[in-house]
Amino acid sequence: MKTDLRKILSVSGQSGLFTYISQGKAGVIVESLIDKSRKMISTSSKVTAMGDVAIYTDEEELPLKDVFVALGKVLDGKVGPSSKAPQDEIVSLFTKAVPNYDANRFYFSHMKKILDWYNCLVQYASIDFVEEEETPAEE
Repeated sequence: MKTDLRKILSVSGQSGLFTYISQGKAGVIVESLIDKSRKMISTSSKVTAMGDVAIYTDEEELPLKDVFVALGKVLDGKVGPSSKAPQDEIVSLFTKAVPNYDANRFYFSHMKKILDWYNCLVQYASIDFVEEEETPAEE
């Protein structure tokens, strides 16, 4: 099953990733990718759709989907090292996956967060992503 990154959310203050379910009166209803529990996220929480995230490279911004695909190629589609792994191991991984990342604007803290997201997707969803043409247009 393909993953639609526009419906995969990161919520500030919450660990893991969530799938968008619907809009509620007081916020957004989401389901945890990890344990499938549902919860209401208030409108005051910072919610980021994975489809809207990109990283800085020397040429332009690289969509997160492309970063996940590049990590998947380097890691052969398997779970990567923990975000608690030594810094040189994580930096080496990103250097192999995205050799042209902008070291002045794409920080180690970003690498750790993206690695956590990648590992969550590999374990609980898929890194085979829906292309925009494959999704029906909303009316």
